Amino acid sequence: MRSYRRRRPLLSVLLCALTVIAARPTAVDKRPGGGTDGDSGLSADVVRLYEEAAVATQQYEAGRREAEAQRERARRAEERLERQRRHIAALHEDLGRIARAQYRGSGGLPVAAQMILADSPDGLMRGQRAFSQADLAVNNAIARSRRAESRLAAAEAEAEAQWRVLEQRNTQLATLRASIARKLERARSLLQGRADASVAAGACRGAVRLDQPETESADAWVAPVKTYQLSASYGSSGARWASRHTGQDFAVPIGTPVRAVGTGRVVRVSCGGPFGIEIVLKHAGGFYTHYAHLASVAVDQGEHVSPGQWIGQSGNTGNSTGPHLHFEARITPETGSAVNPVSWLEERGVSV
Repeated sequence: MRSYRRRRPLLSVLLCALTVIAARPTAVDKRPGGGTDGDSGLSADVVRLYEEAAVATQQYEAGRREAEAQRERARRAEERLERQRRHIAALHEDLGRIARAQYRGSGGLPVAAQMILADSPDGLMRGQRAFSQADLAVNNAIARSRRAESRLAAAEAEAEAQWRVLEQRNTQLATLRASIARKLERARSLLQGRADASVAAGACRGAVRLDQPETESADAWVAPVKTYQLSASYGSSGARWASRHTGQDFAVPIGTPVRAVGTGRVVRVSCGGPFGIEIVLKHAGGFYTHYAHLASVAVDQGEHVSPGQWIGQSGNTGNSTGPHLHFEARITPETGSAVNPVSWLEERGVSV
């Protein structure tokens, strides 16, 4: 079962989740178990790619908004164009009515002929007035028609220009989108490749620090990731599990920041086995939380963490068939003591 709570459009999910990773790591950890210079260089390369993706994302969003505004302007120009067409058609109909009225009012003779054949001064004057009125009506109608045709030509040119600009903008956006996709794919590949190497070696490379906001959350408890889809749930069956699923899976892209759900201490950082790269935190009250299938860790064993603090990045390591975070709530740090993590979070005011 999937939950679409707090979903965003797929591009936004990918880019917003990955943009926050685009923060420069601190200096290489020199403590025992800390990252090496090679790890730092690779992490910096990944971060740089995410930074480029973040900039491209901002450009894309700005361009997308402009394209939508351009589309609206073009639509309004097309509406004005259609109104002008209808107006000119009505003016042409008016000219036809005037001509028909003149013919019927003169008994089938043109007004000029009636004036020539008039047999009295009064008849001549009436013919002259009729001729003047008809001529004025025709001239006015012709003038209105010409003005409308001029406006129509301007509207047509404006509509064509608007659509031409829109087409150019959309072409630029398509190119930008492809560039973003390539950069994100490369960044995910580098990050996951490093994670796979750690798991194969059965040894963590050490924490790679992420320069995150000082105050990520004012709440005592938070969800382990910000934006997600729920996939495999607690207690569900599956071919990959010996019995029942022991946690709640959050489907997120590789590299999504994983957060400590509450105040606690890191009691385990492991990089081998079915859970791949994993972290276990101990919380007050004797409860533990477990974060598995990670691509990297941002904390060391023994550290104290606060709610919302980034402790790692999601990945696809261990017994995993796709990028996601496997999250458990336990009564001991060991596998087999899990409780329903969704209910556990709900008891602490976190709805997922």
